[in-house]
Amino acid sequence: MRKFVIAAALAGTALTLSACSGGADEASKTAEQTPTADVGTAAPAATATVLDANTATAEQLAGVEGVTPELAAAIVAGKPYANASALNKKLLEKLKADEAAKVLVGVFVPVNLNTGSEADIKLIPGMTDKMVHEFLEYRPYADMGVFDREIGKYVDKAEVARFRNYVTL
Repeated sequence: MRKFVIAAALAGTALTLSACSGGADEASKTAEQTPTADVGTAAPAATATVLDANTATAEQLAGVEGVTPELAAAIVAGKPYANASALNKKLLEKLKADEAAKVLVGVFVPVNLNTGSEADIKLIPGMTDKMVHEFLEYRPYADMGVFDREIGKYVDKAEVARFRNYVTL
């Protein structure tokens, strides 16, 4: 009986793993088809797709939580955005500050890690004063591996991956 239970458990595990691996392939295909920043007030999941406000279409923007078709049209009309602060300014023309912060979770202008202003870094969803300090302290970043290593000293891998949705070099 014990062997039967172990065999059933192993078979169930094998089925689960095979089902999960197929889903991961599908998720990566979907992610490849959706524009993202080079790299998420409530912090988004690490796997969430963040649209670059400078490259997203009105249709894509309208699919983001908190973005109406009218707001999507206004965002598109305001392109190009020099930085995250410029996008935030456009959002604040139409939304309250807390509503704009929610939109920035899914629509953002990537912050250049080496040249972005402190104000732009503070707009990254879920950013704390301590993390703003750490982002600035490690400048200049030679590559994203340096960013992963240095910021990874303060947050887990999932949070580093989430931050990467909002930054670039």
